[in-house]
Amino acid sequence: MNFESTQERDLIRQTAADVAAEYGPEHWREKEEAGEFSEAFWDELAEAGFHGLLIPEEYEGAGMGMQEMGLAMETLCAEGCGMAGTWYLVLTAGMAAVGIREYGTESQKETYLPDIANGKRNFSIGITEPEAGTNTLNVATKAEKDGDEYVLNGQKAWITFSDRAENMIIVTRTTPREEVDRGTDGISLFIVDMDDSNIDVSPIDKHGINYSKSCEVFLENVRVPEENMLGDEGDGWWVLVDMLNPERIGFAAAGTGIGKLAANTAIEYANEREVFDAPIGSHQGVSFPIAKPYAKMETATLMREKAAWLYDQGEDCAYETNVAKATAVSAGIEAVKQSMQAFGGWGYATEYDVERWWREINLTRLAPVSQQMAYNHISQQLGFPKSY
Repeated sequence: MNFESTQERDLIRQTAADVAAEYGPEHWREKEEAGEFSEAFWDELAEAGFHGLLIPEEYEGAGMGMQEMGLAMETLCAEGCGMAGTWYLVLTAGMAAVGIREYGTESQKETYLPDIANGKRNFSIGITEPEAGTNTLNVATKAEKDGDEYVLNGQKAWITFSDRAENMIIVTRTTPREEVDRGTDGISLFIVDMDDSNIDVSPIDKHGINYSKSCEVFLENVRVPEENMLGDEGDGWWVLVDMLNPERIGFAAAGTGIGKLAANTAIEYANEREVFDAPIGSHQGVSFPIAKPYAKMETATLMREKAAWLYDQGEDCAYETNVAKATAVSAGIEAVKQSMQAFGGWGYATEYDVERWWREINLTRLAPVSQQMAYNHISQQLGFPKSY
């Protein structure tokens, strides 16, 4: 790893900061309260080239990697966008772009990648199910072969963007789990057109991030041509694994990004707010509780950079992505909590935004993998016996 910045990285950082300055806390406060998707922000990300960071140049992308994507995400989050800085990029520009780039047929790449790069196509990722939860190997959505098509039946939950996406990459079983030797066998991924009349989408009322819908998705006899399979039949688990590491890197960027946004906002407030003839920030009881998680966020950022570097080199990075995600989220949550405390009662007011960032960052301890599951993986890599 080289810690020296490059012209490209400096440009990404500055561009992200400029975008965040235009779409700052007030914009997201309004979108959150209205429950509206920010089409303008989505288009601005396309104009900035962020949707195409992970897409090869021959498909109209920038041909960069997760190091650059992580930098863009963290900067967008930290400079004013909050969770939106990761949320609007991680699924389509991250997971879908990587899955199709690495495992798609030439026809799939030509069809989808340029549209992703230009912000003209939005993907949802259909993994989670009501009964399977974190155990993706227990997915019950079936895909049964019928001539040159597959017929899909099942239900997904918490599928972000499914109310507005043109396509979904959906995880199914083409072979029941009880009929395979290993749980990872028999899983297949498909690219589905979301305008199919046999797909029903129902938004879920949720605690935060209401500038984007997360939905239940019901599929009844949805027919998908066999050429829409992503990767090989029965080997979809390994396609999915390669898509999940960028998601964890993205949520690590969100953890530190939101944490830094809240902390920097609180630091500014603590310099201005005076009690007993002194700025409240001059008291260690205010400064230390923010400084401590800030130091941990800086450390977590380095681990995210290492995980992203390994990913970009094609190396195994599962351990590093879980460490990065777990530590970034833990430090970020503490930073937002203590930042809210620094505001006192005003930390509970919507006009100061920190209460919204508190709602946003708390999702990161539950998704894309819970903190407990991240620590399970870390524990196993340290030599503890498997606990699940």
